Amino acid sequence: MTAVDFGTFVDELAKASGDTILPFFRTALAIDNKKSGGFDPVTVADRAAEDAMRALIRQNFPEHGILGEEYGTERGDAEYVWVLDPIDGTKSFISGMVAWGTLIGLMRFGEPVFGMMHQPFTRERFSGDGGAARYQGPGGDRDLRVRSCGALGDAVLFTTSPLLMNAADRATFAGVENKVKLSRYGGDCYAYCMLASGHIDLIIETEIKPHDIVPLIPIIAGAGGIVTTWENGPAHAGGRIVAAGDKRVHQAALDMLNG
Repeated sequence: MTAVDFGTFVDELAKASGDTILPFFRTALAIDNKKSGGFDPVTVADRAAEDAMRALIRQNFPEHGILGEEYGTERGDAEYVWVLDPIDGTKSFISGMVAWGTLIGLMRFGEPVFGMMHQPFTRERFSGDGGAARYQGPGGDRDLRVRSCGALGDAVLFTTSPLLMNAADRATFAGVENKVKLSRYGGDCYAYCMLASGHIDLIIETEIKPHDIVPLIPIIAGAGGIVTTWENGPAHAGGRIVAAGDKRVHQAALDMLNG
């Protein structure tokens, strides 16, 4: 698989998922709940988009593995494993908001090597390979770079919602939140891409799954940022996640989260 073939194929996956999802956006579609005792929505758009991407992967690279949010893992021990989240931000999607996107990642020997976030409604794609990151959209194509931010007091912080955290983690998060310049909620995968674009400085989350974060790691790293667990370990297995554009803010956040 050459670099040209690989880039073309990821674009095919993004187009297939986008063409499947968009007819359902801002319509009265049925919503199922995957979580007993809570609300974790899934729609026919989620399932159909993952089906479309899985079919393309099986057709073009039958030896590759696939890890997807809706249909689990197949050939997880393969050299290459695709990581798919057809609609990251389903709660925003069903609310008619645009803070959602399709996540497409690729792991080789268990390490993230490429990622793309595709927002078909806004016609934006954010991609990266850990060494560089790119934006493609109506405003033109450009390289992505994080911005400098040396202190928590200057930082813009995002999390999807503190209500997704357990009580202890929520209290720890609040300590960091009280130190930053601005704290905002929401965004899901879109917030991570805004960090890679230099508009956000810090993201703190919990309960993250591999399909939520693997495709985003090469984008943020390629833009010059850093993504780890709260314990400063590798983030690709999910869990409690800290992403930052500047290593100084990342370390300051870790110090407080583990203080």
